[in-house]
Amino acid sequence: MTRAISILRATPGVSVQDQGRPGYLAQGLSRGGAADLLALAEGAALLDQPKNCAALELTGGAVTLTASDDMRLALTGAEMRAILDGAPLVWNASHTLPEGALLEITPMRGGFGYLHIGGGLEPPPVMGARSAHLAASLGQPVQAGDTIAVGADRGHRVGLCLPEGQAGNILRLVASLQTAVFGQDALARLEATSFTKDARGNRMGQRLVPDGAGFATASGLSILSETIVPGDVQVTGDGTPYVLLSECQTTGGYPRIGTVLPCDLHKLLRAGPGNRFRFRLVTLEEGVEAERSEALRRSALARTLQPLQRDPRDIPDLLRYQLVSGVTAGDDLEREAKSCVSI
Repeated sequence: MTRAISILRATPGVSVQDQGRPGYLAQGLSRGGAADLLALAEGAALLDQPKNCAALELTGGAVTLTASDDMRLALTGAEMRAILDGAPLVWNASHTLPEGALLEITPMRGGFGYLHIGGGLEPPPVMGARSAHLAASLGQPVQAGDTIAVGADRGHRVGLCLPEGQAGNILRLVASLQTAVFGQDALARLEATSFTKDARGNRMGQRLVPDGAGFATASGLSILSETIVPGDVQVTGDGTPYVLLSECQTTGGYPRIGTVLPCDLHKLLRAGPGNRFRFRLVTLEEGVEAERSEALRRSALARTLQPLQRDPRDIPDLLRYQLVSGVTAGDDLEREAKSCVSI
């Protein structure tokens, strides 16, 4: 029997995503795939499996599902509320998903969250990827009643978590081909301005609302359409910047005031509407060095994993666990019996 998960409920914004389809820009198809590639790498580290395993991406959506077999799961990206048979699960950690258990994931503050399954999700591949590219009508959102095949899981460990990171609110920019048309005064104001993440955003792009005047430029209206990529910050006619994401169009005529470093995009993707950000312009050399450092950090994620220590008050079946091991004489104060619960 094929291992699978069964979707009992899914709101809009839930889809299967992997690393996408690079190499099709000339044919008019953007990479697509997971918006937060760091979240994919974190899930792979938690489950000790390849980074190209497909996962469920929840773009502010909710999902309820069960598994056909005992499985492993990991939760990464924007923190959401995960409940397994009535018990809360810790985010940024790996857990057991027992056969038939009910797993419910609902959004808390917004952003892109990810559910990884040991072995990876395996819907039929299309053009070399399992991800749904919704803007290009490749695949479709996950819906109630779907059954999604799961690959063979060669790992076994659970109860691991990632160390708490520092997201920050600074988005570093390198110059684009149109940065100069905005002028030095506008660029200085860009770095001095605070931006609020708007509720209007999807897998194509995220709107950021500036405090004060926008960044419209008359000369920018004559820009010829050219290739664009995720991370590009386009400024529309009203002066509002949009950060383009994984399903962005492949060409566009709005001027780009800069491009967010790929290693900073997760900060924006994991934040909910209302969070505030600042832009900081860096040189191309500084951007390359930042990307190099981030690549090294991601490659070492598995070495940073820690045992998951849970609060006993959050464990409904606490009495199933061995809380004290061994005996003591009771008269040696320097040899105290210590116990903890590690799941």
